Amino acid sequence: MQNEPEVIIVGAGPTGLTLACDLARRGIRFRIFDKSEQAFSGSRAKGVQPRTQEVLDDLGVIDALKSAGAPYPPMCAHLWKFRFRWHMQKVTDVTPDVPFPNILLVPQWQTEKVLGDELERRGHSVERGLEIIALDQGSERVSIHLQGKNGIENVTARYLVAADGGRSFVRKALDVGFEGFSREEGRMIVGDVRVEGLSRDAWHVWPKAKGGLIGLCPLPHTDLFQLMMRLKPGDEPELSEDEVQKRWLAGTGLKSVRLHSPTWLSVFRPNVRMVKKYRVGRVFLAGDAAHVHTPAGAQGLNTGVQDAYNLGWKLAMSLRGAPDTLLDSYEEERLPVAAAVLQISTKLYGTDKKRSVPKMKRGDAERQLALNYRGSSLAIENGSEPGVLQAGDRAPDAPCEGQPGKLRFFDVFRGPHFTLLAFGEKAAVAVKQIELPTPEILRSFVVLRTGPALDRSMLIDASGTAHTIYGVGDLGETIVLVRPDGYIGLIARRNWKQALADYFNNLIGIGTSDRDTLQESSMEISLDQ
Repeated sequence: MQNEPEVIIVGAGPTGLTLACDLARRGIRFRIFDKSEQAFSGSRAKGVQPRTQEVLDDLGVIDALKSAGAPYPPMCAHLWKFRFRWHMQKVTDVTPDVPFPNILLVPQWQTEKVLGDELERRGHSVERGLEIIALDQGSERVSIHLQGKNGIENVTARYLVAADGGRSFVRKALDVGFEGFSREEGRMIVGDVRVEGLSRDAWHVWPKAKGGLIGLCPLPHTDLFQLMMRLKPGDEPELSEDEVQKRWLAGTGLKSVRLHSPTWLSVFRPNVRMVKKYRVGRVFLAGDAAHVHTPAGAQGLNTGVQDAYNLGWKLAMSLRGAPDTLLDSYEEERLPVAAAVLQISTKLYGTDKKRSVPKMKRGDAERQLALNYRGSSLAIENGSEPGVLQAGDRAPDAPCEGQPGKLRFFDVFRGPHFTLLAFGEKAAVAVKQIELPTPEILRSFVVLRTGPALDRSMLIDASGTAHTIYGVGDLGETIVLVRPDGYIGLIARRNWKQALADYFNNLIGIGTSDRDTLQESSMEISLDQ
């Protein structure tokens, strides 16, 4: 079974592609399938939130994403003969702890292309035109049947991740409930169209158009606008250029503006649903297969990407010897997040009968930087009372000096490894007494206020900014363990060696008691007591 994939990924949208890129950099054998012959070509989920940008920075594709996108344009509401402009998205300056503070406007097909290009750069590709038609799992393997042009293929692996969308075959095959609601209120035509007679310097909305709100958002680096055209309950439109233009004229009366040459048209109906469990045996649900959102607030794609980011490192470590309980933490951590995000997007969309127009302002909640895993079995506080920054929180960025030159904490976090930050000389001495895993598993850095960076393991925080951001005083003597997905796993203010050993031994399954098994996979940690 040497060539058998260790993981099967069903679905090659943003969630599946993110997971594939993460597994590829970890050296995990996988195959990724999608039933579509071609990659999706529409704009659909077009907002990439700051936290997701940090994920894509870690995967090494943030520059490509920024080149494909642009900042959100201001909103321009057309009300009778008046025009009102404002910024729907909160615009925030870059700070030392948040390098990507603002949402990016990127058509979904571009986000998928950026991830797909990275996947190919790593020597993998999506296998298209293959539809899953059967699934079976036992105690050691999961097996699926795929229907394609050449007949039926059977594929077996240790684990399967379903990223096959809101109508997920896998979820239905597992008989996992998808609880929530669908509403006729809020249905709309969505699509990508060319527009003549309208400026591209704003996201134009006609909130009082006859028949319901109409919006046109210019898509960066294209000649297209994303169209949103509300429908009345029971209205079943023809999806064509003529129909769109006819409804435009009926809604606005603006003959000077013409909508034509659509490249993608669809009818969207608000669905707010999620599963009660993310795992069934060796199968995991992610992205829209686990939760579907309204489009308001740009939450769905971002939540799916972060599902994958949370799961990837756990799958890799489990496949290399960590206990199965590590995989249980995927549901423990991600299910509450999905529930909270669903509430945000539903509130913003305004599908109830009392509000015909969605809320037109966005703030900090939508940026997803404050989402955390506090209270998780993988978030441990050791020592004094928790400070502002707690285990389970997103690990912030911070400037520092190192080798070579100026660095950011995100520079040392970037990659598939854990990162250990030892603040203070005593903590640094304690960490040096520990026989740490290989750099592929954990990279250790000493963070000091003064002195030269004598080697690559030293970071100098001359300004004190990093100490402040991490809630560590000048003599704080604290270690912070940052997980591979950029969240803080451990904060220890005393007993540093034992705290670190306990974290790995008890929660990750890497320890002296597992020496024989884990030496084979280079995942050993032992202590020099």
